[in-house]
Amino acid sequence: MLLELKDINVHYGKIHALKDISIGIEEKAIVCLIGANGAGKSTVLRTISGLTSITGGEVRFNNTKISGLPVDLIVEFGIVHVPEGRRVFAELTVQENLNLGAYKRKDKLAVRKDFEKVFNLFPILAKRKTQKAGTMSGGEQQMLAVARGLMANPKILLLDEPSLGLAPIIVEEIGDIISKINQVGTTVLLVEQNAHMALRLANFGYVLEAGRIILEDETNKLLYDERVQKAYLGA
Repeated sequence: MLLELKDINVHYGKIHALKDISIGIEEKAIVCLIGANGAGKSTVLRTISGLTSITGGEVRFNNTKISGLPVDLIVEFGIVHVPEGRRVFAELTVQENLNLGAYKRKDKLAVRKDFEKVFNLFPILAKRKTQKAGTMSGGEQQMLAVARGLMANPKILLLDEPSLGLAPIIVEEIGDIISKINQVGTTVLLVEQNAHMALRLANFGYVLEAGRIILEDETNKLLYDERVQKAYLGA
């Protein structure tokens, strides 16, 4: 197992945000977390990346305990978090944003090759290299946020709501890019309110409700689960 969450509990003051969450992610898989707003999906990602402290349980990566480690050390393990809302550096160019994604890497030749890979995945970014990120469209900024994450050479990419606020045609494009990222060997943990997209892309899924996992299964089974269809697929 590449990444394991074992009986994770998180509190925000008196609010019990995550309740005994256990998740396992195999290498080279795409796993999705779906659920309503406030279900705890983003908190799971923040817990993995060290941005949120746990009050119980542990996170293990390649069988090494990483919960409690500083964020920068967790990144060095190969865990890269692309947060909700894109959060690109608006006053910096596309190229400068991508450089920041690779700022901890010492393998300069490999970094140059990764620039080529990223520009092959996102041709629009190659055309916008010298453009300030804040002047780009929402879809282009989302592509830049994902590309910046890839420049850190992740073993697992944590994607938080990559389709949020985007036009359907751009959502489709983002989905195709996530598939391509996975096909070249990067494991993906995808948090999405767009359950159709998430279940189509992923191999395995977890359904969160009020901080608990209420369902988990292969996505081809979750798609036909009556509870999932009624609550998240509009059936």
